Amino acid sequence: MEFDELSNKVIGCALEVHKQLGPGLLESAYERCLSYEFICAGIRHIPQMELPLDYKGSKLDCGYRVDLFIESELIVELKAVDKLLPIHEAQLLTYMKLSGAKTGLLMNFNVTRLKDGIKRFVL
Repeated sequence: MEFDELSNKVIGCALEVHKQLGPGLLESAYERCLSYEFICAGIRHIPQMELPLDYKGSKLDCGYRVDLFIESELIVELKAVDKLLPIHEAQLLTYMKLSGAKTGLLMNFNVTRLKDGIKRFVL
């Protein structure tokens, strides 16, 4: 599946979750509901995927977890914050580099209109 097609499906699922729940909940609630929407849409994904750090040829578990790894090619990093900050973008970009994923979506559900809380990234 091409990035635009996949990302559009993922964004469609996120819009449905935001439409049903609105802003103000914990990130974990949005993650669980989004995972449910992915299952209903037939989108393969891994929630809370462990992401080891490759350090000098050794894989080290440093506690990093990708919120949602979609179709083995797209990372979705979820937030429920007042405002997305540069550190949130840096986190997603780091996860993309560590995982080898070329594409990512940063989604902040704590907004009135979800489209204002979504950023796409391509390495």
